[in-house]
Amino acid sequence: MTFARAIATVGSLTILSRVAGFARDIATAALLGAGPMADAFLVALRLPNFLRRFFAEGTFSTAFIPMFSGKLETEGQASARAFAEQALAILLAMLVPITALAMVAMPSIVTVLAPGFVDEPEKFAMSVHLSRITFPYLLMVSVVAFFGGILNAVGQFAPFAAAPIVFNLTMIAGLWVGHLVGGEAAIYLSWGVFAAGVVQIVWLGVCVARAGWAIRFVRPRWNPAMRRLFTIMAPSALGAGVLQVNIMIDMILASLLPGGAMSYLYYADRLNQLPLSVIGIAIGTALLPLLSRHMAAGRRDEASYYFCRGLEFALVLGIPAALGLALLAEPIMVTLFQRGKFLPADAVATAWALTGYAIGIPGYVLSKVLNAAFFAQENTKNPVIYAIIGTVSNTVISLSLIPFIGHVGIALATGLAAWIQVGFLIRGLKKNGAVDLDIDFRRRMRGMAVASAGLLGTLIISRFGLVAFLAGRDYTDLPEIIRFAVLIAMIGVAFGLYFGLLFVTRTLTVADVKSWVKRTPVVE
Repeated sequence: MTFARAIATVGSLTILSRVAGFARDIATAALLGAGPMADAFLVALRLPNFLRRFFAEGTFSTAFIPMFSGKLETEGQASARAFAEQALAILLAMLVPITALAMVAMPSIVTVLAPGFVDEPEKFAMSVHLSRITFPYLLMVSVVAFFGGILNAVGQFAPFAAAPIVFNLTMIAGLWVGHLVGGEAAIYLSWGVFAAGVVQIVWLGVCVARAGWAIRFVRPRWNPAMRRLFTIMAPSALGAGVLQVNIMIDMILASLLPGGAMSYLYYADRLNQLPLSVIGIAIGTALLPLLSRHMAAGRRDEASYYFCRGLEFALVLGIPAALGLALLAEPIMVTLFQRGKFLPADAVATAWALTGYAIGIPGYVLSKVLNAAFFAQENTKNPVIYAIIGTVSNTVISLSLIPFIGHVGIALATGLAAWIQVGFLIRGLKKNGAVDLDIDFRRRMRGMAVASAGLLGTLIISRFGLVAFLAGRDYTDLPEIIRFAVLIAMIGVAFGLYFGLLFVTRTLTVADVKSWVKRTPVVE
C-alpha cells in the first residue's frame, strides 16, 4: 500500500466514523440538550478517553510502533512477535489494577475533575454512576490500540481505522434502545460505550489473527526490550501526563462556568476533531511506521520525501478546514444540532467555541507530521518538552481569557497553544537534521498561499451572501432541508475554488498525484 493510498484509506474510514459520530451527537443533543444530564455523561465519556490517550496513544503507541517496526525490518517476524506479546503483557499488568482502583475511587475522581458538580448532588451522583459504567473502556480500548499498532506497522491500516465506526454505531444502538424503552438516555449511552469496547476488541483481535499475527497472552517479563520500551516511553509519559492534566484543567474550568459550558465545548470540539482525525491522525498513522522503517534502514532520502509529502497533505487539507469551520461556524451548528432540547442560544455559544478551536487546526495537523519525524528515531524527549510548553501555554492563556470571553477562552487557548507547539517542533527538527525539505515543498507553499487567500475571500462573500439571501429572516426559520442545502452549497463553492486554484497555480498537478499514488509502497 502506497503512502497516499494509506492516507486515503485511513482518512476515508475516519470520515465514515465521523459521519456516524455526528449522527450520534445529533441524537444525543436532541435527547440530552446541553443541560445537567449531558454534562454528567460527558464527564463519564471523557474520563476513560483521557487515560486512553495516556496509555494507548500518548505514550505506549509512540514507543511501541517504531520499536516493533524496527524489529520487523531488521530482526524478522519472530522477534517482532515476541516483543509484541511482552508489550501486551506489560500493558495489561498496568491497566487492570488501575481500572479496579478507579472504580472504587470514582467519587473522589469526579470531585477532582468536575468540582463544580459537587454543589449539585443529583448531577454529581449521576456523573459517578455513569463513570463507573464507562471506565472499563480504558482497558478495552488500550488493547484495541495495541492490536491497531501491529496492523498499522505491517501496512494494514483499514481495520483499526474502521474500529471507531463500530464505537459510534454501538452507542447509537444504546441511545435507540433507551429511547424505545423510555429509560434515561445517558445511562444507555454509557452502556453503549462499554459494549463498544467489547465489540472493538473482538473485531481487531480477529483482524490481527487473519493477518498472521495472532498474539498469545504471556506472563509479563522484564527483559532488555521492555526496558528499552519504557526508556522511550518515560519522556512521552511525562508529556502525555502534562497534556492530560491540561485537558482536565479545561474540564475543571468549564465545570465552574455557567451551566452548559462543558456541553458547548464538547459539541464544538466534535466538529473540530473531524479535520484533526481525517487529516492529522490519518497522516500521522500512515507516516510513523513508514518513517520508522526507512530511518531504521538508513534511507534518509526516502524518509525526507515522505516527510515533505506529509507536510503538504497537512497544509493543503488543514488550512481550508480551519477557514471553513471558523467562518461558517454558526450555520454549521444551527444546521447540525439546533433541534429538540438544543436551543438557538446553545447553537450560537457552541459556534463561538468552534471558531476558537478552528484557529489551531493547521497547527495540530502539522504537529502530527513533525512529531512522527521525532518518534521514528525513537526520540520522545524533544516532542515531550515541546508538548509541555504547549500545554502550559494553553492553561495560562485559558485563565487569561476566561474572565473576558468565558468558555470561548478555553477553546481559543487550545487553538493558539497548537501553534506554539509547532514553532518549537520546527526549531527542534532544524537542529536535529534527520530530514530535509525538498524543492517541491518550497514551491508548493507559494501556491497554497494564493489558494488560501482565494478561499478566505470566497467564504467571507458566502457569509455576507447568506445574510442577503435571508433578507432579515433568521437562518433557523428555513426548512431543515434548505438549511442543509445552503450549507453544502457554500462549502462546495468555496472548496471547489480552492482546489481549482491549487491546480491553476500548479501547486498540484496530475503528475504530482500520480507520483504520490505510485511511490514506493509503505510496506515493501
